[in-house]
Amino acid sequence: MVHMKVSKRAQAVPPSATIAVDSKAKQMKAQGIDVIGFGAGEPDFDTPDFIKESAIKALKAGKVRYTPAEGTLELRTAVAEKLKRDNHLTYTPEQVIVNIGAKHSIYAAMQAVIDPGDEVIMPCPYWVTYPETIKLAEGTMKVVETDPKNDFKMTAAQLKAALTKKTAMVVLNSPNNPGGFTYTPDELAALAKALEGTDVVVLSDEIYEKLIYGDTKFISFAALSADAYNRTLTVNGLSKTFAMTGWRLGYTAGPANVIKAMARLQSHMTQNPVTFTQDAAITALKDTSDTVEKMRLEFEKRSKIIAGLLNAIPGVVCPRPTGAFYAFPDVSKHFGRTIGGVKIAGSMEFAQALLEQANVAVVPGAPFGAPNNIRLSFACSIQNIEKGVNRIAEWLK
Repeated sequence: MVHMKVSKRAQAVPPSATIAVDSKAKQMKAQGIDVIGFGAGEPDFDTPDFIKESAIKALKAGKVRYTPAEGTLELRTAVAEKLKRDNHLTYTPEQVIVNIGAKHSIYAAMQAVIDPGDEVIMPCPYWVTYPETIKLAEGTMKVVETDPKNDFKMTAAQLKAALTKKTAMVVLNSPNNPGGFTYTPDELAALAKALEGTDVVVLSDEIYEKLIYGDTKFISFAALSADAYNRTLTVNGLSKTFAMTGWRLGYTAGPANVIKAMARLQSHMTQNPVTFTQDAAITALKDTSDTVEKMRLEFEKRSKIIAGLLNAIPGVVCPRPTGAFYAFPDVSKHFGRTIGGVKIAGSMEFAQALLEQANVAVVPGAPFGAPNNIRLSFACSIQNIEKGVNRIAEWLK
């Protein structure tokens, strides 16, 4: 029998922890088990009908051929208009590329910027895909440990201390996955100041920009100053805002030389984003109705409920999310216990035992660089939030 070789590169990359949890929960559900899933970062709303209709219309009109690798001029223009309107950022369509989801945007951006041995500064906790994307670009991740008391936000002093001659990029994600926290405009301005006089690229992942709660103010990093604008790659997409996760449409805006490099890579990687979905994306980006606001209000309501319920559990501490749709409680007070015959050594064992014994799927914090925490996505009904958190409380008793 032929033993097929697998590259060291592929062997070095683990599967996504969030997708693994979601798949296991779906498998259990398929077996008829009543699982409450807090795993996937996926809105439980359907894509709005007016967006679907736009794709159907494009399909029927025969929009099924190749487009430029970087996306149609119409869509890139719509992205530029959206960034001007919502984010006070002026980009030409040549400074915009449409990718196969924002996950692909991040991969392509790192491939276009990072050389072997380059350092990428990563505030912790971080989304599980960033370390693997850095690894695939042969860069080195330099983790900045943040303080939970400061809502896990990197300070300008910490950023300054992490900079070296080898620093090529800083990754910022606000509102944050997995933490559900958002940097204030002042906090971002201090980070921008710390980078002045360097050649460091900022990759600003703004996929959750519309999902902010309370009196939280969102600002795009590139909008802070001329210096910030010139060093920033702004990544965004339609998945979280318009409930279009499976459509796979993300985009990147930034200096034309990097965008061109990403387009060259994309022309060999994937070619263009799916042609008829690009029309739907234009429709979504031009939407001025209250579609997104309705979803945001629902998420805001859930954010209060889930944080309240989690904080009511003895030994669980959960800051109230200011953005995205994640609660990120610290459950480390329960580490060292034996529950249902299983020794809970850390977040991995916690999540596994919780799923097996109480049929509740959460994501362990360890793959996000936060071993004391677990992540719960509240992109599910209030009924399921209440039922699921009650199960966690009962299980911990």
